[in-house]
Amino acid sequence: MENFFDAYIFPWIVDIVIALAIFFIGRWVTKQLIKLLERILRKSKVDDMLINFIASIANVILLLFVIVAALNQLGVDTTSLIALVGAAGLAIGLSLQDSLKNFAAGVMLIIFKPFREGDFVEAAGVSAVVEHIQIFNTVMRTGDNREVIVPNGAIYSGVITNFSARDTRRVDMVFGIGYDDDLRKAKAILAEIIEADERILKDPAPVIAVSELADSSVNFVVRPWVNSADYWAVLWETTEAVKLRFDEEGISIPYPQMDVHLHKQEEA
Repeated sequence: MENFFDAYIFPWIVDIVIALAIFFIGRWVTKQLIKLLERILRKSKVDDMLINFIASIANVILLLFVIVAALNQLGVDTTSLIALVGAAGLAIGLSLQDSLKNFAAGVMLIIFKPFREGDFVEAAGVSAVVEHIQIFNTVMRTGDNREVIVPNGAIYSGVITNFSARDTRRVDMVFGIGYDDDLRKAKAILAEIIEADERILKDPAPVIAVSELADSSVNFVVRPWVNSADYWAVLWETTEAVKLRFDEEGISIPYPQMDVHLHKQEEA
């Protein structure tokens, strides 16, 4: 009986104790490594959301190694287990190609930051304010307060226009006057309106110039620079001010028209 205990029971108990020690010590070491990884990432100023995700993935991988090491100590053949996990991972990866694409794009958006939360952007055919940048998608809010959820893959694979990236923007406006109107007077009125607006920057200097002799009008381009926050207010209020001043000064703003001339043919 003692030989049986020494030969079988005692070594098995020792293996169980060692396996448990490997598991608990390995789990403790894993926690310490994850904390160290989080500190390193935070010192590198990586986004908190990305830190949490990387830490979760690293925790799962390290715990998997710990479990395999503990099972090896118990004499379990882990080769087939590892192969099974690998095959399952491959199958899951193939079935989640779009999700993995969105995840990779989300990581790139968080790392390289082509835009930040609160920026007004045009991306994936959507023009809206960015509210949340998540791992798989980005939540955006349109001007009429609709919430739009856009997959990160669609955003990162296309052109991104960030209207909030620069402190200043140029307001591009076009105003047309009739061919019979006073060109110099109209230009002077436009200059007065631009100079009177304190929101318009002096440097770079605004541009007011005749851009086109169109079919029904002589077109001016008016291009002042403003702070990005003032863009829409300046655009709308300047357009209104120009219309009111032109009406007061008797300058017409023509609309597309066609003159038809009828010639009466005399009878022979």
